[in-house]
Amino acid sequence: MPRDRSPWRNVHFVDASNGSTLGGCYQKGSLTEETLIWILGNVLLVVEGDLVVRHQETNRTIVPSAQPVLPGTYEISASGTVHITNEPWVARIISTSISGRENAFVRGVRRRDQNCVISGEVNELAPWNDFTGLQAAHVFPLAKESLWIDNNYRRWITNIDEDSLESGINSIQNGLLMLESFHTRFDQYMFSVNPDDDYKITTFLPNSWGIDGRVLEPACRKPSGPDRVSDELLRWHFWQSVLANMRGSGEPLFETDFPSGRDQMAVLATEPYGKERLEMEVSERLKRAAHEVTSIQPVTVIFKG
Repeated sequence: MPRDRSPWRNVHFVDASNGSTLGGCYQKGSLTEETLIWILGNVLLVVEGDLVVRHQETNRTIVPSAQPVLPGTYEISASGTVHITNEPWVARIISTSISGRENAFVRGVRRRDQNCVISGEVNELAPWNDFTGLQAAHVFPLAKESLWIDNNYRRWITNIDEDSLESGINSIQNGLLMLESFHTRFDQYMFSVNPDDDYKITTFLPNSWGIDGRVLEPACRKPSGPDRVSDELLRWHFWQSVLANMRGSGEPLFETDFPSGRDQMAVLATEPYGKERLEMEVSERLKRAAHEVTSIQPVTVIFKG
């Protein structure tokens, strides 16, 4: 069964007026007081009046600063009402490449990034076009293309032909090259990149990955690069990660390990957001099957009498 994201939290948010839980997070070290105040006031909470955040253990009212957030309980108050946002959260499955246009996306992201832009690990085989252990991850999930189209997120892509019928979701600007192990974690919103905090990487659960507080590698975000990753899409992913990890008890962490013999569809059917993930999985499988059919080359058989 999927787990929520509250058990490992070392930072907790409560309503100062009644002590009710508003949310919380795990602070490994990269989250600053400035970013926390911004998150509370702009993403997690709907606040009427001036927001006040007080660290219960030190009785200190925090102000925007570069000081790391201390573990403990933070009492939230305002001159008006305070309540948790009901903004929808976007569940996702791992984005995979199954068609010609998605393969072009992979080739483009590899060509631009060369190495893991999250950890900085160098791919010494890149000159020979070998990217074993690295994957091109979509920032906005490929399986949610209908949502992408409905919200016109194509407007955040600047490197596609305006006359093209392509939705833009497979633009290189919607991709990052990362180690395979990071791809699943990125899709589960376990870490994210904040473009408004100098592209700092923030992790949201205990880990030994060595990426918390790192800065996204420059290769994928050169200011003059026409294919640089979109700041707006990074911002969208960071926003979603905050909702997943810091609101209420947090959104579920989904099962991703489906060894041979385990019924993946049955597992998805019992999960929160199960119907949504089941529909995404079925859609992905249908696309994959269609691609395999169209990829079959005709064979000419000659019978000799």
